[in-house]
Amino acid sequence: MKAVFFDVDPWSRSEINAAFPHAELVTDSLNEENVDKYRDCQIISVFHTSDLSGKVLCQLSQLKFIATRSTGFNHIELPYCQTKKIIVSNVPTYGRRTVAEFTFGLILMLTRKLYESVERVKHDGKYNIIGLQGEDLFGKTIGIIGLGEIGLSVLKIAKGFGMEVMVHTRTMDESLSQELGFVYADSLDELLKKSDIMTIHLPLTEKTKHIINSKNIHNFKKGSYLVNTARGGLIETDAILIGLEENILAGVALDVLESEYELSEEADLLSHHIRQKINYKDLVIDHVLMHHDRVIITPHNAFNSTEARLRILETTFENINQFLKKSPQNLVT
Repeated sequence: MKAVFFDVDPWSRSEINAAFPHAELVTDSLNEENVDKYRDCQIISVFHTSDLSGKVLCQLSQLKFIATRSTGFNHIELPYCQTKKIIVSNVPTYGRRTVAEFTFGLILMLTRKLYESVERVKHDGKYNIIGLQGEDLFGKTIGIIGLGEIGLSVLKIAKGFGMEVMVHTRTMDESLSQELGFVYADSLDELLKKSDIMTIHLPLTEKTKHIINSKNIHNFKKGSYLVNTARGGLIETDAILIGLEENILAGVALDVLESEYELSEEADLLSHHIRQKINYKDLVIDHVLMHHDRVIITPHNAFNSTEARLRILETTFENINQFLKKSPQNLVT
């Protein structure tokens, strides 16, 4: 079967070539302008940046299988695929541990003043510890908002540090709470009041937008830390500024910004088409938090590990191979 991989970047090219040496690799996304070139393909693999609407798919009369290299599949017109019996598979998960580890990297940077320590020695040339006294994580309470796969991974790491864990989530599983040794907060406000460190692991929806805002920022425990590696819109930027100005927050670590170009998911950043739409220079310069001495900002990098990127490719390759064996997996149709 003829297979075409779209949205191929230099890093993944060699991996795809090794797995499917006869496949065609295309740098561009699939869209209405170029679909005519690929009318005879039977298998395609894409990122979110490709347009798999009915207008495009109807021109691929030989298409049998779509392997999207993403968890989300909003870019694919599933009803059309069902009508034409086109099978669609996705990558259900690839970065839960990756993001959780990065989250704790940020927590340690805040609580142990790692960033300031490196800056002092490397850039200021000062080899002393005055003003760099940090805090232990052991015995501290971490508040986790959202207990999906990433939130659960953060919880397990926190227990390894000897932390007390409190969780705010939509559904409560008391057996899980007993098994892993954490408690559920009765409300978000209770979580804010009792947590020494607050970390958010939610999708951005109409209901979750600004879940941390300029009103409830005053309910935070004084001297606490706030970490966000999920979506920028979960926190109202004004709330962060208030928290810092009124010394409610001892520090903030953000891998995402509210003003950031909205992504369907982190893997979109691997596409050069998406990267071209983001003016990182303006994003950084215009953001007042960037220069605050109690704020650490990283460029939406929590998901970006070699292992996570390989998991995306490996799952995609397995999805294609299982389809060829007439035993498709990770189906979204």
